[in-house]
Amino acid sequence: MTIQPLHRSTPAVERSRELELPPGSWHGRLWVSDARLADPAFYLQCVADFERTRLWPVLIPRDERFAANGEDWIDDRGRLAPAEHKVPLVDPAAALDRWWDSSCCDGACLRPFGARFPGLTRRPPRRSDPLAEAGNTGSVLAAHGEYRLGLVQTERPADIPAILGWTGMIKSTDQVAELSAVLRSWEERFGATLIVLGFDALELSVSAPPRNQGRALAVAAEHRAFSLPTFAAQPGNIREFASGLVHTRHWKFSWA
Repeated sequence: MTIQPLHRSTPAVERSRELELPPGSWHGRLWVSDARLADPAFYLQCVADFERTRLWPVLIPRDERFAANGEDWIDDRGRLAPAEHKVPLVDPAAALDRWWDSSCCDGACLRPFGARFPGLTRRPPRRSDPLAEAGNTGSVLAAHGEYRLGLVQTERPADIPAILGWTGMIKSTDQVAELSAVLRSWEERFGATLIVLGFDALELSVSAPPRNQGRALAVAAEHRAFSLPTFAAQPGNIREFASGLVHTRHWKFSWA
């Protein structure tokens, strides 16, 4: 099909014409299909075409909070100013350190950590292809859930929140460039790739998850700093949270 831009033609619009897309439209810098993605294999195709098109596919889940009122958060909720130009200037370790909150309990839930963020964990020694992992995980999700397809022109998936001015984490921070900087760091160290973009939730495929409890514990500290609501919604302490990350190739975060 031919995609009609909202105003004038852009490189993203021109590249989208190279794909056999289902009916959909541009919402600023985000193209979204009108209906549920019916063919999970099409997500795999979009991932495979990314190096040529530079359009990264994200799955946009159905959100009953908006569907009940006939709303769509993509159009009916505000956005922050695009901030992709700021992402390279951000130190992800410093951002996570600022977000670290040790006041949620008496300290027992954080052991062996304390009042200060413990720092970034080192990169695992081995990993599979991140894009192949993303394509496989995304297509499995699409086969078992109700998602629209989104496309964003980007050099790397981590930058998408900053490109769009995404507000999903607004309850915790309005610094969307910092969020994308952490996602960049995870891309580089863990092959963690953005595959799901919701109103206030993100999901990543992971090609190099932690392989043991010690590595997972360090990663759990980063997760907790990144999204305290996600950690708080889980029962138990940070050691138990870490156990759930060992060999886990699908990371989920929510700021609901």
